[in-house]
Amino acid sequence: MARNSSLDTFRNLYNTLRKRESIKPVYYLYGEESFLIDMLQEEIEKLIPQEQKDFNFDLIYGGESSTANVLNIAQSYPMMAEKRIVIVRDFLKLNDNFEGEGIKEFTGYFENPIPTTILCLIDTKFPDKRRDPGKYLNKNKDNGKFSIHEFEKIDERNLADWIIDWARHSHKRQINPDAAQVLGQLVGSDLKLLSSEIDKLCTFVDTSEPIEVGHVKKITQSYRDFNVIELKNAVIKRDLDQALRIAEQMLLKSNNSTGEIIKTVGFFYSVFSNIWQICRLTEKGLNKQQVQDQLNIRSNYIFNIQYQEASSFRLAEMPNIFEALLDADSAAKGFSTLDTPSIFLLLIKRIIG
Repeated sequence: MARNSSLDTFRNLYNTLRKRESIKPVYYLYGEESFLIDMLQEEIEKLIPQEQKDFNFDLIYGGESSTANVLNIAQSYPMMAEKRIVIVRDFLKLNDNFEGEGIKEFTGYFENPIPTTILCLIDTKFPDKRRDPGKYLNKNKDNGKFSIHEFEKIDERNLADWIIDWARHSHKRQINPDAAQVLGQLVGSDLKLLSSEIDKLCTFVDTSEPIEVGHVKKITQSYRDFNVIELKNAVIKRDLDQALRIAEQMLLKSNNSTGEIIKTVGFFYSVFSNIWQICRLTEKGLNKQQVQDQLNIRSNYIFNIQYQEASSFRLAEMPNIFEALLDADSAAKGFSTLDTPSIFLLLIKRIIG
């Protein structure tokens, strides 16, 4: 995980909101990681009691409202309460949908925000820093009136670290690194789905136990077969016979062999993207520690696994492997006369070489 990670940012802001400490009049939350932003929005909504929300809480969508309407609400005093909360999702769309009335008008509000209003603006991007209000926000972001935070997508290389941290943050539980890696590989980078699986694991496993690979296997069987991990291990070892046996078992057990191939291709694309990055940096002459630093992988355990996997391949092999994955994906989607088992088995042979 990057050292200045989205989870670190989330945790600090989440704890501040929970403790009702240093509440700001304006929050700007942006980025592609909507799961973390959604959770922070929930905490901001809790800053006023439920019984006061009818007259003092507004959730507005930029594509359905106007700058003037938002500012009018934000500048209104709360009714029989200390605070009013105004949340605007898709903030930048206010500018898109109302010609002649742009978000630049928020600059005046930012200069003198109403102290009884908590205004939370949410979008995937920061406003253009070359013009207001983005220019003003960027210049004055540290003046104490604003809480501005970006939440980037978690890099798949750092997913296991995120899982370990999230289990500790949300449940005060320990997930062993190998179990976290397997969970990330099986579930993927959807943090909402991952958090749901972590909730299940923490409920399923006795509170005195660390969460192990076996626990992950039991919980995740419902939507992706554990054999994909065993297949990956055989492919990494270049054990063709074992890999083909596992692939055949996967197809036999699957209710949708085409879907199984497409999911497996996506899984292997993620695996070999990591391997490609490590091979690329190694071939540039970087040593092991430099590669880890370059990729911002915090966990030595996780990086050692990925580095060991990459040692089985050369950078020159990567174009052929990615071509094999692309061909298998196209063939599974109907752009081939091969039957499904042949597509899958040919993919395995081409990767192993």
